[in-house]
Amino acid sequence: MPEETTLRVAVVQSTMRHDPTNADELRAGGAELRDFMRQAAAAGARLVHFTEGAICFPSKQIMSSLGPDEVGASDWTKAQWSVLQSELDQINALARELGIWVVIPSVHHLPEGRPHNSMYVVSDQGKVVARYDERTLSTTKVKWMYTAGKQPVTFDVDGFRFGLALGLDVLFPELFVEYDGLGADGVLVSYATHRVSGHEHIAVQARGCAVNNTSWISLAVPANPEAGLTAGVVDPRGEWVAQAPLDGSPALAVADVHHAETTQIGRDFRRRTRERISS
Repeated sequence: MPEETTLRVAVVQSTMRHDPTNADELRAGGAELRDFMRQAAAAGARLVHFTEGAICFPSKQIMSSLGPDEVGASDWTKAQWSVLQSELDQINALARELGIWVVIPSVHHLPEGRPHNSMYVVSDQGKVVARYDERTLSTTKVKWMYTAGKQPVTFDVDGFRFGLALGLDVLFPELFVEYDGLGADGVLVSYATHRVSGHEHIAVQARGCAVNNTSWISLAVPANPEAGLTAGVVDPRGEWVAQAPLDGSPALAVADVHHAETTQIGRDFRRRTRERISS
């Protein structure tokens, strides 16, 4: 085995905001995330991972072209795009200042048509080096709000490879099998809980994906005491190695991930077995 290396990851459980037409709300979201970035850097984290819609997770009612009482096609002209971009730019600049990598989900504006629900990968040089667009999309998202993504995305940092998953991607094990085939050491999963209860199964899904692919899973979720779900990091055997407070309060969890021998052994076994049963 090569010399053991570790990577310290901070996964954030932040306040969820829902109105992209409200400039003050967007600025508050950006400020909170930058505060968490400073906390993560002080804790020695090399990579910071945020939840879906971290600055703002747009409400289908607020964005509806038919008004808040009836859901219809989203009117994205109402969004304060320049304010959102300013907050993202400040996050990029802070990533460079702190010398850390940041994975920050956000709505990605397109020149025409509906935007993507995306995850930006910001390097320690403050540059966006990759973008993942959610592929699965809920019925509401695909019908009224977003354009679906089409492909997996991985990125490498300090010798570790990570895949990206967003929203309902966590419910589709085949996406994690795909990342296994791409050599990912782990998958960063960002999932919003919509301010409602009954999301305990998401943690079960995340732990199952970790075990089935002997990979690390970082699960970033909002601060939502009613959700039954907290942010944290799962190891390749499906065990939590770090979790944010179970009361759902805003916080971060920090864990050291490493190149687990079980990942490579399991990956080789899965490859050989799939080749055998498909031949």
